Amino acid sequence: MAKDVVPEERRRRRRPTRRGTVLSERLIVETALRMVREHGSAGLSARRLGAALGADPSTLYRYFDGMDGLTLAIGEELIGRALAGWAPTGRWREDLRSLGLRIHGAYLAHPQAALLTASRVTGRPREIAADEAILASLRGAGFGDVDAVRIYHAYIDQCLAFAALDAGALALSEKARDSDEERWESTYARLPAREYPNIAATAGLLAARMPHSAYPVALEMLLDAAERELGGGEPRG
Repeated sequence: MAKDVVPEERRRRRRPTRRGTVLSERLIVETALRMVREHGSAGLSARRLGAALGADPSTLYRYFDGMDGLTLAIGEELIGRALAGWAPTGRWREDLRSLGLRIHGAYLAHPQAALLTASRVTGRPREIAADEAILASLRGAGFGDVDAVRIYHAYIDQCLAFAALDAGALALSEKARDSDEERWESTYARLPAREYPNIAATAGLLAARMPHSAYPVALEMLLDAAERELGGGEPRG
């Protein structure tokens, strides 16, 4: 049975840990992010986190509903970092472009954590604020509610899917990543044009583009399609 999470005002330690630090939810999340970055998700456990903080592992359960609760808090922290300094301009396409790139970038700054959290729904304040901002941009642009939700769904799933995909590449060892990228020149660029005319014709372009994320291009394509709907009177909401 999961232990009850102690309310915020009661869970703060009145004295430092044996390392002289005062625990807080933010400190625990930042330490967990560092551990995931250095050791991957398999390296994150209450025992190891407690050791890193100089605290008894059971103390963590005063702050989070188990390790899954900590995972959700990590996801919330990444979304919060994307939102930091961002404010809507009232230009819906510009706002959605900038926010999408910020979310994608915040996840890629912590690829191991992105793999751990990109598919999760935290239901926490900063995630809710991001969702509210996206829907406000779409509804404010003139999309009806049905279309606003449809485009929101495609928009946020596209962003998080690319975050997970690109984070997966970044989480590889440098040797493996370099090997994957080099294949565009060592394998694809050398395929015979007689058998693979289309790959052969575009081999140089493929080698230049494929090591980079396609998210910015995919995002523009999604926004293009949404703008065409809006301008053509096609929204179905």
